This record gives sequence, structure tokens and C-alpha cells, in this order.
Amino acid sequence: MAQAGGVDAVDVTEARDTEAVADAVDAADVVEAGRGGGGRRRAPGPGARHARVRRTLRAALRPGPWKRGLVLAAAALLLGLLMLLHARITDRGGIGSLVETFLPWFGLFVPVLLAGALWRRSASAVVALVLPVAVWLSLFGGLLVDKSRTGGDLTLATHNVGADNPDPAGTARDLAASGADVLALEEITPQAKPVYERELAKAYPHHTVRGTVGLWSRLPLSDTRPVDIEQDVGPLADTKPVAEVAPDGRALRATVATDQGPLAVYVAHLGSVRVHPSGFTTGSRDRNARALGAAVAAEPNQRVVLLGDLNGTVGDRALDGVTSRLRSAQEAAGDGFGFTWPTEFPLARIDHVLVRGVTPVSAWVLPATSSDHRPVAAGISW
Repeated sequence: MAQAGGVDAVDVTEARDTEAVADAVDAADVVEAGRGGGGRRRAPGPGARHARVRRTLRAALRPGPWKRGLVLAAAALLLGLLMLLHARITDRGGIGSLVETFLPWFGLFVPVLLAGALWRRSASAVVALVLPVAVWLSLFGGLLVDKSRTGGDLTLATHNVGADNPDPAGTARDLAASGADVLALEEITPQAKPVYERELAKAYPHHTVRGTVGLWSRLPLSDTRPVDIEQDVGPLADTKPVAEVAPDGRALRATVATDQGPLAVYVAHLGSVRVHPSGFTTGSRDRNARALGAAVAAEPNQRVVLLGDLNGTVGDRALDGVTSRLRSAQEAAGDGFGFTWPTEFPLARIDHVLVRGVTPVSAWVLPATSSDHRPVAAGISW
């Protein structure tokens, strides 16, 4: 950045020119004073006149509000273009996916740039900020409005309970108290599975667990089966027996019998995303998302719900195969961004309730449990 001590380089040059002219005027004053004899000016009139000239020159040569803060103006325009054209950013090394995951947070640069523009009294920087503000509002402004309504025929909830959860029994009790009619859990370990089954049995008489994901329901379940999201691929995966692959399953499908008819419910936990010095690793997540999108596309039931930890936001291009066929309950009927991860200071919503053929009427984030994710819930109607 072409700045020194917070002043644009062009401002420094112009300021030096102004001082040079002012010094010339001062020199003229000295000469005129010397001519007056004794180092004293002949009369106060000329000195006052030259002081006014100096002030006029400084005011005339000082950079105007449209010339100050050009670096800030350029930064504002680049910010706006980055948000506007985020889909064109390369996804090499997962960079595009990383940007889209945290895109809402780019809005925090706006008040920073605005503060700089006001401090520099730069009209050009203030005007340039119109672009990022307009783009951010077009992308996320709708999430600032509470769209939730009362009512709903069915309440759904999903929670990545965490493999390292120190209190699975407490987590189960908290979820049972949420009032959800259908509850999906992800990242169930073999050790914690009997704990969840025991603690949730009273509230949810029907349940199924496949691999590390499970579904609990107050209503009858049928046609439950695992969903192949290509967790294991390649020649080595082809040699694994079903008994070895099944415990690692991360997706299932079941039919929930409701008073309004059958509802197809998918539970999924897509592959994890890792940040490394070399980039953003998304290979398994992206592969899982494509396979899950294909499964949802082939689903014959028109009423479909997807519950789970997708390890990505609905704005992430890697999830297009899923989000192009289902819509987010949070975006349709929620209040705010509904960030879910990490629990201590949520930065992104990667846990979702996505629907097709039903109407979301409300969506919200449930209180934190002992997991590193926060549970989410949504009410739907027919």
C-alpha cells in the first residue's frame, strides 16, 4: 500500500509543494522586512496581507476530498468486487470454497474502511463503499429479517453430537427436551451409541442407526437404509466387505409416517474439511456432496427433508448438487445467520435442515450442548 504514516503518498507530495510555495512567500516577507531597515517591517499591512496569501495558497494546494484517501477507495472497490464475483474465484486448493464459507464476515471490512475514510475526510472512499455495502446486502440482507412464523405440523432437529463429547447422556437429555418430533444425530461413536439409545428411548419410540448417523422419531419409521455417499472409493474400497464398511457409514434414509403422508428423511454427515498450509482440503466433502445430491435427485417422494452436518454453508459451491434441489429452512424461515460451529464462537452454519415439497415456518439454533457444534431445529408444514 502506497501509504506512509497513514497519509497517501500523493498527499505527501502535494503537501511538500504547498510548503515550498509557503516558504517562498515567507522569504519574500523577509526580504521586504529587510528593506524596511533594522530587521523591522515598515508597516503591519503588508505582513497581514502576506499571511492571508499564505493561508490562501495552503488551502488552494491542499488535496481536495476527492483526491484524498485514494488507497482506501481502491480497497473498498476491491472488497465489493471480491464479494460480487466470489463464484469466479478459483477453487484450486479449496480457496473458493473457503471464501464462500466465511463470505458474510467480509462485511466487517466495511466499517473499518468507513472509519478510515472519515478520518481522512475522503469523499472518494465514502462513495466507493457504496459497492461493497450494496453487494453484501444483496447477498445477506434477507438474513437480517426474522421470517419465522408460529405453527407448523412437524418439528425437526439435527445435531453433530461430537465424537469427543464428554457428556453424551446430558446431550441426549437436552435434545429430548427440545420438543423435536424427528431428531437426527451425527458422529455417534460405538461407545456412545447405547447411551443415546437409552436416554432417547422414552421420548422417541422409533429409531435407526447406520454407521455414525442415526434418526429418532416420535412417529413410525419405515424403509430405512444406508445411503452410499462414496465415503470409501478406489480399488481398496472395492475389496472391503459390507461388514467392514457399514460401521463407517455417514448417511441414511428413512420414511416417516405423518398424518399428512410419508416424508422422506435423509441424515448425512459429509467428509470433514481441513485447513493446511498448502490450502483448504475438501476432497472427501465434495465427493460426498455430489453423491448425496444424486441420491436426493433420485428420491421418488416429493416431500424430502435432509438433516445433518454438511461441513459447508449453503453458499458453498461444493454443495450445489444438494442446495439446488433443496432449500434451507434457516434462509426461508429463520432469524439471522444461525451459525452453528464452533460452539464457543460460531463462525459458520454448517449444520442444516434442508427441505423440498414442504414449507418451512420457523428455524432456530438450539442451546449449546457438550459438543463442538450447536444443534439446529426447524418447524415445517404442508
